Amino acid sequence: MNDLLHAHTPRTAGAGRSPGRGRLVARAAAGVLTASLALTACGAQAGGAGGDGRTSHGSGRESGQTSGSTWAEGITPEWMSRQMDLPVPATAQSPKAAYEITSRFDTGLLTFTLTRSEAEAYLKENPPKGRWLEPTSAATDTKPHDFAHLGLPEPETFKAGMRYGYVCPSTNASKPPETPADTYDTTDERCVRLYAHAYSPTRTRIYLRAHYEPGISPLPVPPSSSTPH
Repeated sequence: MNDLLHAHTPRTAGAGRSPGRGRLVARAAAGVLTASLALTACGAQAGGAGGDGRTSHGSGRESGQTSGSTWAEGITPEWMSRQMDLPVPATAQSPKAAYEITSRFDTGLLTFTLTRSEAEAYLKENPPKGRWLEPTSAATDTKPHDFAHLGLPEPETFKAGMRYGYVCPSTNASKPPETPADTYDTTDERCVRLYAHAYSPTRTRIYLRAHYEPGISPLPVPPSSSTPH
C-alpha cells in the first residue's frame, strides 16, 4: 500500500515524468485505498454475524422468535377446556381448539356450537365480569388470524346476534374487570374472552380466547405417527 502511495511522488524535478502520468498514478492509488477500506468493513460485518447467521444484537433463536409464531400440535378441545377451566358441554357440536406460541404471549382458542337454549344455560352458568356486551358495529377490518386457523371467521367481525365479555372461572364474577376489554389479559386470574354468536334461529356458536405467558401451560404430546411393531 505504501509503495503505491509513494509511486506518484517525483524523484527529482528533472525525472522526465509528465504531470498527466502523475495524476493517473495518484487516482489508481486512491482507488486501491477505497477498495481496501470496503473489504475491511465487510470483514467486520462478517465477524459480527458469528459465521452462522447470528448478529451481534442477539442469537438466531431470538431472531426466529420475533419473526413469527407456531401453532402447537396435538391440541384437543378437552385439553384446552382444562387450561381455560371452562367446560365443553356434552351436547356441544363441532368442538375445535388451537394453541399459538409466540415470544410475547401464547393464545388458546376453543369453540363449539350449542342450541339456543343450551347456550343461554351455558352463559348463565359462566357469567362475565360485569355484564354481557353487544358490539356497536362489526369490526370489518379485523384481519383473519386466530379463529381463521380453525376455519372460522373472527368473532369481532359479527354485530348481529353477538354478545361478549370476560369470564373468570376462578374469581368472583361480580368483581369489575381490571383489564380493558380491548387489551390482552395475561393476569393470574386466567380470564377468558367469551363471544356468543347466535348465527341461526336455533343455534349459537361459543368462541373462547385466552392469553397466557409463554410456556405457562405444558403442551400435550402429539400422537406418534409411527406404529410400534
